[in-house]
Parts: sequence; structure tokens; C-alpha cells
Amino acid sequence: MNTMTKTIHRLLAGAALGLALLAPAQAVRIKEVAAVQGVRSNQLTGYGLVVGLDGTGDQTTQMPFTTQSVANYLQQLGITLPDNRASQLQLKNVAAVIVTAQLPAFAQPGQAVDVTVASMGNARSLKGGMLVATPLRGADGEIYAIAQGNVVVGGAGAAAAGSKVQINHLSAGRVPEGAQVERAVPTPLLDGDTINLGLNAADFQTASRVAEAINRRMGAGMARAMDGRTVQVRAPGDSDARVSFIAQLEELTLEQAAPAAKVVINARTGSIVLNQAVTLNPCAIAHGNLSVTISSQPVVSQPAPLSGGQTVVAQQAAIQIKQEPGILYQVPASPQLADVVRALNALGATPQDLLAILQAIKASGALNAELEVI
Repeated sequence: MNTMTKTIHRLLAGAALGLALLAPAQAVRIKEVAAVQGVRSNQLTGYGLVVGLDGTGDQTTQMPFTTQSVANYLQQLGITLPDNRASQLQLKNVAAVIVTAQLPAFAQPGQAVDVTVASMGNARSLKGGMLVATPLRGADGEIYAIAQGNVVVGGAGAAAAGSKVQINHLSAGRVPEGAQVERAVPTPLLDGDTINLGLNAADFQTASRVAEAINRRMGAGMARAMDGRTVQVRAPGDSDARVSFIAQLEELTLEQAAPAAKVVINARTGSIVLNQAVTLNPCAIAHGNLSVTISSQPVVSQPAPLSGGQTVVAQQAAIQIKQEPGILYQVPASPQLADVVRALNALGATPQDLLAILQAIKASGALNAELEVI
């Protein structure tokens, strides 16, 4: 490579470095880190019946509440069954279900929302069934929607001669736009002369930056951070002006604060997630595997001649414990996530082993991150 080529490469590298230094920090909109308090969805739930199943419903001899529900439903339609007959109903085409839905913010009567249907008995499948009219109630006990419609189940199954094949889950499904809103939920959006922005995650730095971005664009004194999660903003009193104000507010941008260093461990699945801020101090790690093997073999016990005893077959167990030697690994300081991953991979440990290793590193003070086990 000649001198001219080297000079060009150095100039290009310097220009790339200068552009990287001049590049703005990653910006996010306020709507991506916060939401207006009081503007939220509400959980609805109800108890209903799915009918029209092809013999895959509840075995009513073991599910008495299904029989009672059918008898009560027929009574509402003017059909009364004798008590001795109601308890003998065999309703394999009916399943008792729990129906849930989310009522969106500002939902008005007449709008349709999706519902989820899940069996609460021993029904084998809800495929092909239809949910009969089911009232959906909120936390206050009031009815906010009525659900009804055909249940869509994303699976299939077949059983014959003791064999069974099943794809996906058959005891739960959805009814698209299966509930109609009957009552609106009042929201405090227009109450008072201020609105509160609730951050998605509590962080004092983010709250301060949100308030600064609003004051810089809307005027000094418009917003103030109340704590690490709430920012109070002065807003117009007129409904149209307030909606327009909130729309502009949500589009304001701010520099994204660096997240707190955190390691999340799922103890059930062995999954481990580290964010970019995790670092390691120098440490030494030794981890050995311990394996326990238990085997059994049949042993025949033969009685003596003419003793009248019987030949007995017993099981003899053999237990072996093997512990592999633990090698001491020196882990260097890791100031970046890539260095942390490289250091942990060098141990050659399985995800389950890393659960114990990371907890031990945290206890020793070498892991500069919050350790969360879920």
C-alpha cells in the first residue's frame, strides 16, 4: 500500500470518527416513554356457556356447575326442568367458560371489542362452539359489555382407539369483535387545569428530561417532574384544545436516558438477558459439575428345596456420584456488554450453570448490575 492510499484511508477514518461524534444521541418521543394518567383500558370478565360442541364439552357428571348453568339459562327462557331431571342432564356439547376482554379507553356504547374464551371445566375442545350471550362486568360489578359469537380456536386434534394427536391449545379461543360495549367508562382527561404523564418505568433522569423537553417547546413553567414516574403539565381547559395539546405533547422528542444495568434471570427456563449497561470487575470463577446416577437391576431370590417358599424377583439399586474437577477461570474486567458476553462464553457453562455463576458473581461484588430473578 503506497503513501497516498494510506493517507486517504486515514482521512476517511478521521471523517467517519468525526461524523460519529457529531451524530445526535438516540431520540425518542414522549409517547414512547410515558402515557397520560387516567387514559387506560379496563379489564372485563364474565361466566358463560359455549354450545354446539361435537361431544367435546364438559363431562357433566363431574362438572355440576355446567348442568346448573344450563338449567338456569333454560329457566330464563321460560323452560323449567324438574330437579331430578336437571341433575341427570348429559351435556357433552356444552362447556362452561370464563370470558375476558379489555375495554379500551374512550370506548362508547355500540363499539365492538375482541373477547377471549377459556374452558374452566374438563372440556376437551372448544372448536366449532358458539358462545351464548354473556354479560361482562368490571371491577365495580357493573355490566359494561355483552359477548356472543362463534369461538375461533387455532388448533386441531383427533383421538381414536386410545391414541390422541393434538396441535396447539384447544380449550381456549377468541371471538373477534365478539362483545358489544353497553356502557362507557368516564375518564378524568378534562378534569382540572393540569394533566399527569406517567412514565412507563420509574426513572428520575427520564422524568427530568421529559419536563425539560416540554418547557423548552411549550414555554417555561409548563411542566414539572413530581417524582421519578410522574410529570405534571398545565393544559388548556377546552376539550378540543386539550386534545390538540396532548397530540403535540406526545410528539416531542428527548434524548433517551441510559438504562440502569440489569440482569434478568428466568429460573424456570434458564433464560438470561443482560442490557447494554452491564459490566464486570476482575474476578476468578471455579464451577464443577456434580452428577448422580441411579440404576436398578432385577435380582431373583430362589427358595431352598422343599421349603415351600416362592421365587421372588426384587430390584437392587446402585447409586453413583461423580464430581468433575472445577477449573479456576480468571475473568478480566469487562467494560462493555460484548466483553461480558465473551467472558461468560469462555467459561463454557450451560445456561443453568450461569444462573448460579451470575448470582455468585453478584454476591462477590464483581457484577455491576441489578440481578432480577423471575
